[in-house]
Amino acid sequence: MATSLAKRFGQCVRELRTEAGLSQVEFGEKCGFYQTYLSRIENGHANPTLNAMEVIAGALGLTIFELFDRIRPLSRN
Repeated sequence: MATSLAKRFGQCVRELRTEAGLSQVEFGEKCGFYQTYLSRIENGHANPTLNAMEVIAGALGLTIFELFDRIRPLSRN
């Protein structure tokens, strides 16, 4: 079962990806990940490694720390 942190991380990644105008397939190609893996991340059903999070952040034009800063406000809800 996914933790609430995994769900918040996935929600944030999905929002940032859609804001960038990228489909999951396009974003997967940019990250070097399969679309199915990204779908699992965005739905909170996968726990990506720190390395994977760093790749995702970079593909969104952020550092991993900037990505975590975007997730932090979601945790207060």
